[in-house]
Amino acid sequence: MSTATNVPYRLEFSVEVPGTPEQVWQAVATATGMSAWFLPTRLEEREGGTLHFSMGPEMGSDGHVTRWDPPHRIEYEEDWAALMGKDPDTLSPLTSEFVVEAQSGGTCVVRVTTSGFGTGADWEAPWWDSMGPAWLQYFDNLRLYVAHFPGQEATQMEVTAVVPGDTPRLWSALHDALGLGEEGTAVDARGVTGTVERVGVRHALVRLTAPVPGMLSAFVHDMGDGTAAVGVRAYLFSADAADYVRREEPAWQAWLQGLSVSA
Repeated sequence: MSTATNVPYRLEFSVEVPGTPEQVWQAVATATGMSAWFLPTRLEEREGGTLHFSMGPEMGSDGHVTRWDPPHRIEYEEDWAALMGKDPDTLSPLTSEFVVEAQSGGTCVVRVTTSGFGTGADWEAPWWDSMGPAWLQYFDNLRLYVAHFPGQEATQMEVTAVVPGDTPRLWSALHDALGLGEEGTAVDARGVTGTVERVGVRHALVRLTAPVPGMLSAFVHDMGDGTAAVGVRAYLFSADAADYVRREEPAWQAWLQGLSVSA
């Protein structure tokens, strides 16, 4: 017997992004673009096309494109029930829409809406409450990508250590170890140099200049059970990026683990 899905959840916001509608469309509606600021993405670029967002080994979200109107509007649905490990009859698809609108001065506004229906279960509202801030952080990446690396293909590196500890103290330790100052200040730590682009609540974004150009996101997430995830996520734009990841990923992992112990 199906359970009616009649509890609406909705996130809606707008972001201003440099570039032409065609450049912004490439970033939000192609596999190469989405993978360069969001998650590793597979996307058939047409209405009805399949999509997959990779969230780690053997974990991801599947869906399909429901509207395709380049370079202005894309809408897609993800299987929210499968993503959350729930009965497929109890949750509607998770629907996201991106609308690209040209502005004067060489920028575009991207209007983003994500919505879904649930059953009102206790876990649903906290999940949506946490999804909003996490989703918004990626749009700082989007602005930086279109401004500095438009159309380029990214090599991603994500390294996380899950450890027991106090989340604010762990963020303070990571922040200090990377030498993160105010926005616009230089960074020189762990063999990378760049500029701080954004500092948020237990999250920071750095535009890298060496040894490979790209973006580095540093973060600490409270896991809710007395542990925290301390990590870095990099999007690298260089022919040398894959070699850098192979060489440096284990060193980043060891560094994060050592940082957490000292925290």
